[in-house]
Amino acid sequence: MSLLVHKKALVTGSSRGIGRAAAIAFAKSGADVAIHYRRQREQAESAAEEIRAMGREALVIQAELEDPAEVNRLFDEIGETWGGLDIFMANAAASAFKPVMELKPHHMERTYRLLVDNFVLSVQRAVPLMEGRGGRIITLSGHGTHFTLPRYGNIASAKAALESLTRYLAAELGSKHITVNAIAPGVIGTESEQFYMGDNLEAFDAACRSATPLGRVGEPEDVADVAVFLASGLARFVTGQTLVVDGGLTLTSGPFQQIFGI
Repeated sequence: MSLLVHKKALVTGSSRGIGRAAAIAFAKSGADVAIHYRRQREQAESAAEEIRAMGREALVIQAELEDPAEVNRLFDEIGETWGGLDIFMANAAASAFKPVMELKPHHMERTYRLLVDNFVLSVQRAVPLMEGRGGRIITLSGHGTHFTLPRYGNIASAKAALESLTRYLAAELGSKHITVNAIAPGVIGTESEQFYMGDNLEAFDAACRSATPLGRVGEPEDVADVAVFLASGLARFVTGQTLVVDGGLTLTSGPFQQIFGI
């Protein structure tokens, strides 16, 4: 279904994982897509080639989103190339997986600079490009904002702030016909999950499958399809919401506490 024909979309952190899946899904639905990456140029170019093979336009833009100057350059390039933007999905994230009591100032500064400070700057730059277009802003939260997970307090607290900003921005931007919504994925099979769980990945996935009503770990495409919905006209009256995409994992009794033994 071509829900996003003639739309222009930017997905940050879209060389791999959920970001890549969202970029591909947007293109399949008719959008031209800007692929942002930090280090993985080869993977970003691969995603762009896949999008171009569909007959869509793909921009590949490297930027360090912890640097305000780089954020400005990213949106300058989109504005100069396209002249406007319809969809902005803030997917990029970074964190040190440590207990809160072991976090150093630079750990938190980096995560909050990316997920909070420069997210706000990104929205401030994106909104003028969306004027008169009925734009869509999508943020990526996670289960860690509502459940305590080992070594996850840094990014979870930043994403909790991101959820709050999502609601405030939805209220502020409604008069411009711009919607702002968050997606909170459950356990999704990505490189990030592998990095976080390390040697415990297999046991963790087995526990999640057992605790999840739909009986499996999520895939990036499960999140990407919800992003397409939020980016489309089908979600025109949905704003300020956080949509949980977890296969029902949070319906069971304390699943994360059971899985992690906390």
